[in-house]
Amino acid sequence: MSARILLIEDEPEIAGFILRGLREEGYTVEHESNGVDGLAALTQQVWDAVILDWRLPGQDGLAVLKEYRQRDRQTPVLFLTARDSVLDRVTGLNGGADDYLCKPFAFVELLARIRALLRREDRRPGVVLTYSDVSVDMVTRQSTRGGQRLDLTAREEALLAFFLRHPEQVLTRTRIYEAVWDERYDGMSNTLEVHVMELRKKLERYGPRLIHTLRGRGYRLGESE
Repeated sequence: MSARILLIEDEPEIAGFILRGLREEGYTVEHESNGVDGLAALTQQVWDAVILDWRLPGQDGLAVLKEYRQRDRQTPVLFLTARDSVLDRVTGLNGGADDYLCKPFAFVELLARIRALLRREDRRPGVVLTYSDVSVDMVTRQSTRGGQRLDLTAREEALLAFFLRHPEQVLTRTRIYEAVWDERYDGMSNTLEVHVMELRKKLERYGPRLIHTLRGRGYRLGESE
């Protein structure tokens, strides 16, 4: 799947609604129903985004979030709660949330907010992104393979950085395009395919193929198909 999302929500009906909707959209979603198990899942696995309820048994969502941030974890978190006062929103955001959505909510809005968080995470600067013998320095904007400088355009560099942030994952064309171009994917356009082809050419001057096409599914960065 294209992204891994953790849902921490104790209300079965709401959890089931979110799980079904996000899985239908192609996301891998895991669920925990209390704060203690939610924090354990947060810290023991790697996630692309988190949906966190405020009022949870065991340990409330705000306490979970604060402890998670204290461990210097930066995964984007969407607070999902019935607490809708301005003070509550400020408290949640100051506690480390990246976004805030009040119950009841429309699934299309939840989906839009999750997509926005994923795009934001994809563009978050790191220091050096690496996989195998390929690296992109996000500070100096230098890309290399096997120590050889890659002469990439700005779009090719952004595309490579996206792949490096998600190694060994199957990435759909829609997710890649919307993250790198920051606009809705037009299935009739071959813009993405052209840029992948050019990026491959430059990478393969210095080594074997790393970006593989998976027919009907998308692309994957890896040392073997």
